Amino acid sequence: MAQRNYDAILLDLDGTLLDEQDTIHPRNLAALREAAARGVRVMVATGRSELATLPVLAQLGIEHPAVVFNGAGLWCPRAGRLIEERVLSERTLARAVEFGAAGGYMTVAMCAGVKYATSPRDDDETSALKDMLGLVRVEPRELLDRRALRVTLFSQSHASSDEFAAQIERAIAQPVYTTHFPLSCLPHHRASRMLVVDIHPPCRGKAEALRWLAEEHGVDPERVVAVGDAGNDVPMMRAAGLGVAMGNAYPDALAAADRVIGANDTDAIAGLVEELFLSAS
Repeated sequence: MAQRNYDAILLDLDGTLLDEQDTIHPRNLAALREAAARGVRVMVATGRSELATLPVLAQLGIEHPAVVFNGAGLWCPRAGRLIEERVLSERTLARAVEFGAAGGYMTVAMCAGVKYATSPRDDDETSALKDMLGLVRVEPRELLDRRALRVTLFSQSHASSDEFAAQIERAIAQPVYTTHFPLSCLPHHRASRMLVVDIHPPCRGKAEALRWLAEEHGVDPERVVAVGDAGNDVPMMRAAGLGVAMGNAYPDALAAADRVIGANDTDAIAGLVEELFLSAS
């Protein structure tokens, strides 16, 4: 067999590894488990919190750490805890909360194991929170003094999430890493009108996974495959040796990709893994 050109694979979850029902295609699951058994580093890199990621890690049955919160945290299944945790500064958190309160935007401070949210005011805001695990309703002032890995703000009044993010960044005027998207891009929120901006501490986004692989396992970024479908996947796709976009990917992910495979509701990931990792020694 030919020599293997890659040593690790990074996988986004929503729109990539998971289908619309939050499940992994059986063939994809079998291929990833076989690759892991042969020594391939199989890692999840997601914008989800660690609480929302745990069920997927249980499906995978693979114990490599997972990048969560878009790079602000690293969850270790073996240790059962975050082994890396970046938190927003007090000043950044205060300015984000102040911006949300002044503009009337629903605000969520996400911490390890718990999420603190201001109370929704209508059905759209209530629906936007429906999938959040570990949710506690609080007054805006109670969002302060938290060890927040992320603050999320929701808007129904902006023309685009880009515009919303730019306004937030100007108001905060602190070093941050932001991601933004229409909530309708997530499977359980297709009818939503909400726009979302996630504010994280400064980091490399999901490319933190490549940094960790290099530091902990000596895996060169050129020997990593990164698979995703959205804008928050672009940092890891560009930093990896091979950036792969799903067939259902958004334009920015498609533009950053070296290769495009099938959609997330197919066994396209299995085909990729078999070609790159299982047909080589």
